[in-house]
Amino acid sequence: MAPLREHRPSSIVADQNEGGLTWPALSTISTISLAALATIAVGFALYAASALLLPIASAFVVGVTLSPIARKLEVARVPRAVSAVLIVAGVTLVIALTIALILPRVSELANALPDLIEKWRDRISDFAAPLRRYGLGEGENGPAFPLPSLSFAWVPSTIGFLWPPIAGFLFFLVVLLLFIAKWPDLRRALVMTFASHDSRLAALKIVNGVEAGLASYLMTVSLINLGVGVITGTICWIAGTPNALGFGALATALNFIPIVGPAATFIILIVAGVATAPELIQGLVPAACYALLVTIEGHFVTPTVVGRQLELNGLAVLLSLAFWTWLWGPVGAFLSSPILIVALIVHQRLYGES
Repeated sequence: MAPLREHRPSSIVADQNEGGLTWPALSTISTISLAALATIAVGFALYAASALLLPIASAFVVGVTLSPIARKLEVARVPRAVSAVLIVAGVTLVIALTIALILPRVSELANALPDLIEKWRDRISDFAAPLRRYGLGEGENGPAFPLPSLSFAWVPSTIGFLWPPIAGFLFFLVVLLLFIAKWPDLRRALVMTFASHDSRLAALKIVNGVEAGLASYLMTVSLINLGVGVITGTICWIAGTPNALGFGALATALNFIPIVGPAATFIILIVAGVATAPELIQGLVPAACYALLVTIEGHFVTPTVVGRQLELNGLAVLLSLAFWTWLWGPVGAFLSSPILIVALIVHQRLYGES
């Protein structure tokens, strides 16, 4: 009897003989393709559900960061629910104080705009002749750009624009309150989800590491923002800008809001400097120095210090900042480093410190 031969599909034999793709290679390509499609789907879901996910993610980051405070209050025999209310009230108070700090500066600058226009009208008139060639500036019949009449047509659109972030902020406060109040139960449920003792111990280490990492990050960023405020106030004081201390505090508070905060501070410093300085160049000095300061802080100081203290790669911090800012805007920029910290801690606990 002739020995049995292994029967193999002719297509596979032909592929192997001709140097084509084998079934394992095709399986690998299929797996990679499915992973790529899943990644795209997850990214689209994160973008589409940003209105819902942003308050939840922000509440998670802030709640985990502030949970040690609630634990210390519990040691002092303060009920967990009361601790949650006190912490959320404190967060709301800080935000309210920040808004109260911003509004007077903005109101003063808005009231000073008419005087500012009159002050610089004569100096800007030197540029009127070149502008008239292009139909700009003042002509024979008066200004080419008359001031708009007083109207309240902007009120509905403004309310419609502000309502989504206000609703998101209120939802954030509610989620934060419930998260802090129920965090011990959530921790216990998360750890007890696993069956083995080693898995529970690993989950507990991950949770503790996330708490410590986020608290360290918040402290580091707070110190950096405080330094930005001190330097900004010093620059305003040297340049002769009134209320330099207030502008320093304003820079500190707004620097917690990535991108939007520094941009708002920059615009306010321009208007305040031009409104109070005797010369135009002197009025632009504080804003120019602040722009240089936040550029150095945002691109070099914060990524380097945060990366070194939390053992994060500076390039990873920058890439995370770029990705989450592109996906979720300014709030995504705020969440970029905490998300990276959580991912790093989970990776280290699951796959080893190496």
